Amino acid sequence: MADKEKQEKNTEKQPELQPKVKFEVYGEEMIEKEVKSSGNSGRIYLPPNWVGHTVKIIKVE
Repeated sequence: MADKEKQEKNTEKQPELQPKVKFEVYGEEMIEKEVKSSGNSGRIYLPPNWVGHTVKIIKVE
């Protein structure tokens, strides 16, 4: 493998370290859940009565 290809592989999926920040959010209800794998993505199931409402997702860890 060429050096350039090795460098590209090393930089492809390195997580960016971001400092923790504080969010202050006003809302009506909160649910804490674990994101499950779904193909090439992640998924969270929410209650059916939340359909049509706006939600905010915050990664906490």
